[in-house]
Amino acid sequence: MAAPEDRRQAGVRLSLLQYLLTVVFTVLAVSFWILQVVQHDKFEEMAANNHQRTLALRAPRGVVFDRDGRVLVENRHSYSISIVREHTKNLDRTVQLMSAVLDLPEPRVREIVERHRREPAYRPIVIVPDATLAQVAAVTARRLDFELPDVVVEEVPTRQYPVDAMAAHLFGYVGEVSDAQVAGGSELKSGDIVGQSGIERVYNDLLMGDDGEKRVVVNSVGREIRTLEELPPTEGKRLELTLDYDVQKAIEDAFTVAGFNGSAVVLDPATGEVLGLSSRPAYDPNAFASGIDRATWATLNTDNERPLQDRAIQGRYPSGSVFKMAVAAAALEENIVDPDYKVFCPGHATFFGRSFKCWKAGGHGWIDMRHAIEQSCNVYFYTVGNMTGIDKIHKWATLLGLGEKSGIDLPGENKGLVPSPEWKRATFNEKWYSGETISVSIGQGAVAVTPVSMAVYMATLANGGTRVTPHLLKRVDDGQGWKDVPAPAPQSKVTMNSDRLQAIRDGLWMVVNGAGTGGRARIAGRDVSGKTGTAQVISNQGRAAARSDRDLRDNGWFVFFAPRDNPQIAGAVLLEHGVHGANAAAVAHHVLETFFAKKDGRPLPPAPTDLKLNIVDPLYRGPARPTGDDPRPDVVANN
Repeated sequence: MAAPEDRRQAGVRLSLLQYLLTVVFTVLAVSFWILQVVQHDKFEEMAANNHQRTLALRAPRGVVFDRDGRVLVENRHSYSISIVREHTKNLDRTVQLMSAVLDLPEPRVREIVERHRREPAYRPIVIVPDATLAQVAAVTARRLDFELPDVVVEEVPTRQYPVDAMAAHLFGYVGEVSDAQVAGGSELKSGDIVGQSGIERVYNDLLMGDDGEKRVVVNSVGREIRTLEELPPTEGKRLELTLDYDVQKAIEDAFTVAGFNGSAVVLDPATGEVLGLSSRPAYDPNAFASGIDRATWATLNTDNERPLQDRAIQGRYPSGSVFKMAVAAAALEENIVDPDYKVFCPGHATFFGRSFKCWKAGGHGWIDMRHAIEQSCNVYFYTVGNMTGIDKIHKWATLLGLGEKSGIDLPGENKGLVPSPEWKRATFNEKWYSGETISVSIGQGAVAVTPVSMAVYMATLANGGTRVTPHLLKRVDDGQGWKDVPAPAPQSKVTMNSDRLQAIRDGLWMVVNGAGTGGRARIAGRDVSGKTGTAQVISNQGRAAARSDRDLRDNGWFVFFAPRDNPQIAGAVLLEHGVHGANAAAVAHHVLETFFAKKDGRPLPPAPTDLKLNIVDPLYRGPARPTGDDPRPDVVANN
């Protein structure tokens, strides 16, 4: 009896199991049908949308304008190619592929990756900051073939500077922030593009703007599916400079034709606004904006002509005869002499048992201060400088702007030197000898100046004693309209006797409009006033003994302001190895002619094709000329 009962119970259990299995498989079948058919599109998208990525949106740097609203520095669109390590399964393979696809040396790509390895994995590592269209196409094609899913191509703003390296040292250049800059406590982060020199560096906080970001959904091959959130970048502030494009171009054009290295600085003598500033040779800042390669960087750094040096603010040169106005001002203002004081110049003079020669072998005869400036008579200034003394010369040269930093809003300015007994004691632990004052009186000895300090020097003589601070920033547009930037305070101000100052101005006027050496700068009706200076880079004795390929020709200076009695422009031009100061005056002439034509509303003069410079230097090839006016063999100055 037990057996049939057991069989019945087993049958019931089997039936229940069959029903249960039927229900389960039915549910599974329905679920699979719903998941795979009814909700196919939904889950396909969910499977594809398997990751989010945050992309940085670089802010364009602020546009830079000249004083008339002309665009000087702007932005252009370019493409960057980056690796996102967050999505990299095999970084070594990606580096190898990137090297092959982009035609870049593999060690260089690896070096870039290693430099950024400690950064967050989600932050892209830029391999090519300014990619060519061919590079973009090559990477895009391989991303579509799933070969480079961890590589992104982004459109980014890139700095664009004027062609022909115009005002390159003034504008400076941008580049990726250095480790030192990031560690300096600022808000900069690795990968940021910042100003590295010029106004790009000084006003980086204004120009930089704020980066944005975009959060996107990407699929398994890194392709963007949709944008979840986007915070647009904020463009940097727009800047208006004091720079006058036409004056700047006139400087550049004249230097190009002259064919010499050197510098020029042009100011508004009343305010210190920089109207033009150039340093030659220059470099192309566009090469830095797109990521300079090692070979170009090495070439720039090893070039004997030092194109990266801003000669306008960093070059230190013997002043030559352009220093004589500082001696004149010291003698007049300290009541040592008056403008009519005369000295007899036979072509030489003896001080402390030593003969000092004038540049004019036959001498100038009896000569007063105005004509001594016009004729650049060395004997006159030997005599007056000896009477005045080194302390008073140092005092007034400094008040006029020499031997001091100008305070210009550019980085890396060097300080010139006007020697003094204190300086010699601190530097050499030696006392000052009176004979050294004789050499300093004509801008020789240890006197060294920068072109920007020379421009300030002439502006101070032009405006009556105010040592203005050269500056480049005029207005800022912060998004709420243009706002004027107050001019920086003068470095110093001293009251100068107007009659005595007029005597110096008269002499400077005669240099250009009388029988002086600055006639190449003359412009009818403009009362251009100035002074040439010819400063030797090596003594005559040293020249005769030199056995090198070094260019030993004299440097040429021309410092100026105009008009004489109502100065509106002042400046300095230096031609390295320019042979004569008169050649620098020819460069200044084109700048002055452009300035006044623009001021009058007349057509601007065309770029010169020939300045007719005199580059014959008899001392360069001929026998040495005895000087006897500098105990040191390295610096000698002429008229």
